[in-house]
Formats: sequence, C-alpha cells, structure tokens
Amino acid sequence: MANRNDFYTAWCKGIKIDNFDNRQKMKQALHLFSYSTFVQLMKIATYNVNGINGRLPVLLRWLDETAPDVVCLQELKAPEEKFPGKAISETGYHAIWHGQKSWNGVAILSRNEKPEEVRRGLPGDEEDIHSRYIEAMVDGIRIGCLYLPNGNPAPGPKFDYKLRWFERLTMHAAELFALDIPAILAGDFNVMPTELDVYKPERWVDDALFRPEVRSAFARLIAQGWTDAIRKLHPTEVIYTFWDYFRNAYARNAGLRIDHFLLSPNLKTKLKGAGVDHHVRGWEKTSDHAPVWIDIRN
Repeated sequence: MANRNDFYTAWCKGIKIDNFDNRQKMKQALHLFSYSTFVQLMKIATYNVNGINGRLPVLLRWLDETAPDVVCLQELKAPEEKFPGKAISETGYHAIWHGQKSWNGVAILSRNEKPEEVRRGLPGDEEDIHSRYIEAMVDGIRIGCLYLPNGNPAPGPKFDYKLRWFERLTMHAAELFALDIPAILAGDFNVMPTELDVYKPERWVDDALFRPEVRSAFARLIAQGWTDAIRKLHPTEVIYTFWDYFRNAYARNAGLRIDHFLLSPNLKTKLKGAGVDHHVRGWEKTSDHAPVWIDIRN
C-alpha cells in the first residue's frame, strides 16, 4: 500500500496543482482534505522521547511533519505540572499524561478527541509508584501506553523488578484480551524478541533487554493471542527503533528493536501499514529512539 506522501503527491497531480517545491506548500493545499477521509486509515504512533521538554522542538516538528492520529509517548522525565500541555494543544492534539519527576512518564495524544482515561498505573503492586503505564479509549480502541523497566544490571534488584512488572503486564493484558474489544499495547518494551531485532546479538546475551527470561516473558505475552504489528508485515526485515548515542551507532545502523505494537485479534486483519520514522533519529538534539507507527483500517 502506498504511504501518505505517495497518496498526497498523486492527489496533487490529479487536481493539477503544480510546483510543490517544499513541504509547506503541499501542507497548505492538503489541509483541504484528510488522508483518512479517502482511505479510512487511522495512524497510531509510539515514541520514546527521552525527555519531553528537552526534546519538545523535535516532537513538535515530527507531529507537524507526520500528523499521526494517536501518539503514545514514553520517558517524559517530567512531573505532572511540567508536561507541555499548552504547546501540544496548540498543534491540535488533546493529551492525557502520567508524569514523574526526572524519570519515566507516559502520555497519550489524540487529534480527533480527548483520550478517555481508563487506567493510570499497572495493577498488581500498590507500592509501585513509577509512572510507566496509562490506558485510554481513543476512537473506539483501548490503548495501553507503556514504558517497561530497563532492568540493568542483570541479575540484580532492577532485573527482578523488570520481571515482576512483565508478569503484571501479562496478567493485565489477559484481562484486556478477555474483553474482546479492539485493543493495542504500545510503547517501549525494553526487549528484543529475537536475534533479528538486535545488531550483533552475541554482544547482548547478558543484557537485561535480551536475556532469555525477558524474551520468554515477551513470548508468553504474545502467546495470549496478540500480534506483533511490525513482524506481521515485515517478518524477515532488519528493523530497529533505538540507536545508542555512543560509538556512532545510528550512522552504523547498530540498533535495537525495542518499541512495539501488540494488536488484539480484532485489529489484526485491519493492520494495513507499519514502519519506523528512522530519519527522526538523525535530527539535531533528538531522542535515541525513533517514532514507530502503524496504519489501522478505521
């Protein structure tokens, strides 16, 4: 299926609008119509921003460039009152968020309607105060936005916390699955499910993102009946969503695939596109993650 830019270009040629020599001119014309009006697709993205206030210009630039319908954000690194709600609303997005000073933090943005918050925080441990999960209804889809613990160093207390968090996520996912409604779990899972998802896997065998216990936990979650959207459409392609700031990792494409979309069965057949805006990782003062997106038939 052609992507949005292909569609826009064809549409502009079809109505004989010429000389689109820059993005702004094209956008001005395309404000007249919506891509989803014609092909009825809903674009949902997930993006670990690695500090929303420090990366705000990057986030706003990306939102302006790609205009996803729904966005899940992770690693806000901002308390509730420091979330840049005004700047985001000025771009046309409604937002809910679950912040935390200096660490963690998740948010869901929506263009069409304000997300209807269903849950903040993962059930199963009342003493866990980390802001790692928020869940909402958006345009008829139940969306869980998550930031799973890193877990390093492993073994150790942080790794144990990661495995417990994964168990809680799996239990909650089973409850979502049983509702038999359109549902998505999206975000930074901090796990590379297979060797295809990591550059030089032999170097990662002892890392908390690639240890057998973590990969098995992800496999158990998938086994409930969830679909890994990227692998559904790109089963054998090398695709990364994260590149470290060190050792020139992005230029060498020495990356990891740790940001995922898991779809309930009633969305599996509606999945029409999936990809990574990897060029965003190359922008100045950008996150070490790139935005990941899917297109769902509305």
